[in-house]
Amino acid sequence: MPFGLGIWEMMAILLLCLLLFGAKRLPEIGTSLGKGIREFKTSIREVESSVRAETEIAPRREEKPLSRESEGQEEGAPRRLTTS
Repeated sequence: MPFGLGIWEMMAILLLCLLLFGAKRLPEIGTSLGKGIREFKTSIREVESSVRAETEIAPRREEKPLSRESEGQEEGAPRRLTTS
C-alpha cells in the first residue's frame, strides 16, 4: 500500500471524503485534480526541453589557460620585471 496505509485507513479516508464533498462532487474533484496534474507535468516537460535546447545551442566556451611559452618564458622560469 502507498505510504504504509492499510485497507481500513484508505476506506476511512474515502468515507470522510464522501461525507465532506458528496457523491456528485467527488468525480468533478477527481477530474479537476487529474487535469491539474497533467498540466503540471506538461509544463515541466516544456521547461526541461527548453533548457536542453539552450544548452545544445550555446556551446560551452573553453578558455585556454595562459601559458608561459606564449610569453617567451619557460615553465619553471621566474618572471622578469622590466621598467621603461
